[in-house]
Amino acid sequence: MSAEMVSQFKDATQSARVTLRPWGELLEPTALRLPSNLSAATTRLTQNLTHFQSNYALIALIVLFLSLIYHLFSIIVFAAWLVLYFSRDQPLMVFGFTVPDQVVMVVPALVTVVALVITHVWLNVIVLGVIGVILIGLHAVFRGTNDLVMDDQESLYGALLSDDADPSGNYTIM
Repeated sequence: MSAEMVSQFKDATQSARVTLRPWGELLEPTALRLPSNLSAATTRLTQNLTHFQSNYALIALIVLFLSLIYHLFSIIVFAAWLVLYFSRDQPLMVFGFTVPDQVVMVVPALVTVVALVITHVWLNVIVLGVIGVILIGLHAVFRGTNDLVMDDQESLYGALLSDDADPSGNYTIM
């Protein structure tokens, strides 16, 4: 691994760390309560998934890593995926040709699927992945959003929440 690649990986992890919300805010026990209805549950789900998306992604990656911990080959494939996809800020060049990001994403995905089948880890990964998604979804539904401070740009509801004087909103694209 070259020094430039290590530096790019450090920069990528640093920028990912900046987008993480404080863990105390995510795990605040007093913020957990039952939603009043289905509409409130879906609103909480979307707001919490938006607000804590980096934290939830890190939790999902940790669950995936833990499911692979006893399978060295799978961890190597997982690490290769991280290096190939997340640690570079410029297009990948192979034999003088630029490789599109879609190919850089699909090829490691296929290699990962093959590696999971060969090492017989696929069922373990699927089960832990489903458990991770369920836990993240339950947390997002039960965690109240009253104490979250969200920017209008960050919110899925964007301009609908702004204090604009025009109640009809200005949705024209310039």
